[in-house]
Amino acid sequence: MSFALKQQPSELSFEEVAAKYPQFPRLVMLKTDIQRRGVYYTDRALSVADPAIHQLAGTHIFGTRDGILTHRPEAFILRDGTSVLTSPTPLEENPYIVDLCDGRLVLLDKGQEIEEIEYWTKPDYYNLTTSTGVPMSHVASARPQRIYIMPSRYCHFWSDNQGCLFCDIVNNLKQQKSELDLPPKLKPRDVAETIKEALKEPGRFTAICLTSGSDFHGGVPFDTEVDYYIEILQAVGENFKTAKFPSQLISTAFTEKQLARIYEQTGILSYTPDIEVLNEKLFAWICPGKARWVGYREWKQRLIRAVDIFDRGYVNTCIVAGVELAKPHGFTDEDEALKAVLEEAEDLASHGVSTVYTVWVPRPGSYLRGQKNASLDYYVRLAAGLHELRKKYNLPIDHDDYRRCGNHPDSDLGRLL
Repeated sequence: MSFALKQQPSELSFEEVAAKYPQFPRLVMLKTDIQRRGVYYTDRALSVADPAIHQLAGTHIFGTRDGILTHRPEAFILRDGTSVLTSPTPLEENPYIVDLCDGRLVLLDKGQEIEEIEYWTKPDYYNLTTSTGVPMSHVASARPQRIYIMPSRYCHFWSDNQGCLFCDIVNNLKQQKSELDLPPKLKPRDVAETIKEALKEPGRFTAICLTSGSDFHGGVPFDTEVDYYIEILQAVGENFKTAKFPSQLISTAFTEKQLARIYEQTGILSYTPDIEVLNEKLFAWICPGKARWVGYREWKQRLIRAVDIFDRGYVNTCIVAGVELAKPHGFTDEDEALKAVLEEAEDLASHGVSTVYTVWVPRPGSYLRGQKNASLDYYVRLAAGLHELRKKYNLPIDHDDYRRCGNHPDSDLGRLL
């Protein structure tokens, strides 16, 4: 599945893109476009979102396009089981519409029914609290088959005004703390108790993921972050009889010594330090904290060196796809952007590191608010290009695929293999 890198002079509609790439799975393409444009839930659709049954949003580490935390469905599934994590979006921004028609939940575009959908059902542990009184739904959220833990919701790059420009993590934390009373930092005991309860639901989960904001404090930069991850992962590990358990750490790019400590002292099995943008110049602009404390070239080298610890296919990085086109310093041509991104991704793939992407959501709490992300055509070609690189270099992505994460259109294509 390879596509020419020639972009149309004007943005194509969903049906035009689907006709242009008939070999690309239509529902994965639809998922991508939903994430690109956002969704709007009508009052009718919200009326059947039952908090006793469905998984409602509120604990996500990032905010929504409309800046509202009101409990709405966190995600839904399409008829082939494709998971779509949603970002509620104002009507004036032309989102897809989720509505209730004849008793069915449907996705609408310009008044036309596109697909029938279903809300995610919540796991049993969402009804419980820890021994300290924290709702377990505030300790860990659920993805398709993955328990998602956010130990710390604060990124210390923000304390130096060097947070990533697409990110709203701290602004979202302030809102969550005010409106939902979410704990900004988790206690290991609460995590251990939550995981114990989550694992009582047979067949629901197959992996555990941790992610937090960066913390550059410590004798060596990021030692404090490493120490905290070790504490949390050891608490998780209390619930397993084996030394290692299916797991992913999404974090800062650590030194070999720091990473060896985490690997040797915990049950972690895969590692994902997100580089965010695959271009050295744009990395310095968009990710000033990461550029200052690690640097683009060193971040790549730490990814590559991590393969010696975790092995091929168990180290990957995520990019915020489309942010490389952000104004005023980003690429102005999608073809040039795509070529540059895939060249950098291939350099990593040749060393055993896979790249996945999330669709850039210009959130109102971020510096890049109000901008427009890339075309659907661009996202389709990027997904196909990254998928082809994994095939070419024989890189599995099982720890971050459609079954575990469900947020990467490119790794959804792993269903074709």
